[in-house]
Amino acid sequence: MSNQYPVLKDAEPFHFEGNRIGILVSHGFTGSTQSMRPLGEAYAEAGYTVCGPRLKGHGTHYEDMEQTTYKDWIASIEEGYHWLKERCDTIFVTGLSMGGTLTLYLAENYPDIHAIIPINAAVTVPSMENVHEFKDVRYLDAIGSDIKDSEVKELAYEKTPVQSVKEILQLMENVRGDLSKITCPALIFVSDEDHVVPPVNAQLIYDGIGSESKTVYPLKNSYHVATLDYDQQIIIDKTLEFINSTL
Repeated sequence: MSNQYPVLKDAEPFHFEGNRIGILVSHGFTGSTQSMRPLGEAYAEAGYTVCGPRLKGHGTHYEDMEQTTYKDWIASIEEGYHWLKERCDTIFVTGLSMGGTLTLYLAENYPDIHAIIPINAAVTVPSMENVHEFKDVRYLDAIGSDIKDSEVKELAYEKTPVQSVKEILQLMENVRGDLSKITCPALIFVSDEDHVVPPVNAQLIYDGIGSESKTVYPLKNSYHVATLDYDQQIIIDKTLEFINSTL
């Protein structure tokens, strides 16, 4: 079923071979690698080895996504992690939205991850929780492209499968329950104004993780898809500073 739709242009996974320090970058729910590619390219330019996996069911068609589970998305990100493990001694993980949730998941389950940089990561989205009431509804409206810069558009699905919302709710619940397992350094980016993931998530993550070294960095001029928004360069610069400071 999953091979029914071709991968959209700009939604392909990307890999850049560099030094022995690896950075795994994950896109978010209903989105694509397009939202993370500028970061990936900047990190590669700085000399790092970079992997940007395409999460299963993403970057094709929303009917394709409907057939996948949160375990498939975990498997996609784990595949990227293992690709980096073969090439690198030190691994950092960053992700946007559900990519941030998957970043947290990896840090909970792979203690050798050196540090994490979640960006508008989701561990609770109350507006999604009534999805179980939609008995005869298969698709909801799009949630992608929440961007302050009107010149930029995210490559994301025009509809959101109800089944997929149920899957991300399960993923968030699992990750939220295990936050205390995370002990690596964390730089937590959060947009002051986000119409998809409530900004309170950043504080919940900060309070929940067991890391001694952790910082919340507010993004003043971006909405949810901050990696494509006005604060993109700030995210790149602060992440590179953070990486240098932890090595």
